[in-house]
Amino acid sequence: MFKSFLIVALLALSLPSSAAEWPGFSRGMGIGGWLTNYKRFNVLPEDKRMDITIGDLEHFESYITEADVKRIKGWGFDHIRVGFDQLVMEESPYTYRERTFKCLDNFIAWCAKHKMNVVLNLHKAIGNYCDISEKKELLDNEDLQNRVIALWVEIERRYHQHPGIAFELLNEVRNVDPAKWNDCADRMIKAIRAKNPTRPIVVGATCWNDSYQMYKSLKIWDDKNVIYTFHMYVPFEFTHQRGVLQAGPLHYNRVLEYPCSDMARYRGFHELNGNTNSYPGVTRIDAEVLNSAMWGAMKFTQEHPDKICWLGEFGTIRHAPKASRVAYMRDVIAFAKANGISWSVWNYLSTPNDGNRFSLVDDDTREFLSPELLKACLGE
Repeated sequence: MFKSFLIVALLALSLPSSAAEWPGFSRGMGIGGWLTNYKRFNVLPEDKRMDITIGDLEHFESYITEADVKRIKGWGFDHIRVGFDQLVMEESPYTYRERTFKCLDNFIAWCAKHKMNVVLNLHKAIGNYCDISEKKELLDNEDLQNRVIALWVEIERRYHQHPGIAFELLNEVRNVDPAKWNDCADRMIKAIRAKNPTRPIVVGATCWNDSYQMYKSLKIWDDKNVIYTFHMYVPFEFTHQRGVLQAGPLHYNRVLEYPCSDMARYRGFHELNGNTNSYPGVTRIDAEVLNSAMWGAMKFTQEHPDKICWLGEFGTIRHAPKASRVAYMRDVIAFAKANGISWSVWNYLSTPNDGNRFSLVDDDTREFLSPELLKACLGE
């Protein structure tokens, strides 16, 4: 099945495809591990996993500075995608943390000073943490949805006079009913539009911003300022290798390279789930396989050439082989460029307690890990 899908995808690659341009958001850098909270580990008692402590607040106020924004601008990026959690910004329902918003105020001022555009990304909402299940699901709970909508309205109120900011409604909605997500996203968009008719609003699909779901099931709005986004981490075995937050990489614990001509190196990864042949008919992992994984984005741009498509997140775990990281980033960005799709790489810097460290820079100097990796991330 995968082989036939791959053949269809490769044939489609010869067709002309180009998304609408997103001025000022051509190539970006993601910042995670700052206003996103990583207290989801099992070592914490359940009643402590939603706490914001004094240590967290001190981290928020020191982790990212104006020097980081200036550095990212100097490398040649034109926008920053910064993740934040609802818990970090919301002290209680409909009451907001002024101390945390001050950090965001400073960041936006730095970006304006250095002529950097911003994507504010709601990385984790209560009821939709992308990597864990919760007792109350956002899409099944109107009260939780109302709180998220109110948060976006509050953010619009605070930053109404800043046109260079896009709002990304929610990061990586899980594998849920697409109709429920379309309805929820529609409510969010209408609430923001009531306050600002031209605010750029970014929407991704279900299945963790899967490109095929973007093409197949995501609603298309009659609004030129709605941007459609997808993420790319195929093959997961490579991009998340030896990670500690998912069972597969933790169990398999093997160094993998890209490109790879021996698929047998990857198949053992799936033994934990009883699936030893996740790529039937495919004997290699290379640019063609990556392109097939992003086939939905290409089809989207072909059928909606007036819409903006943005690859909002992709990358490789920090300890993947250095040359493989470079090769992977180059091939993913080559696909984006060929289809007129802008992009944002993941991720600038990762906190030490983030089990999936995707950082692109040195912890101490905050310089790119290599000139080759920087060029690859810029699409050069």
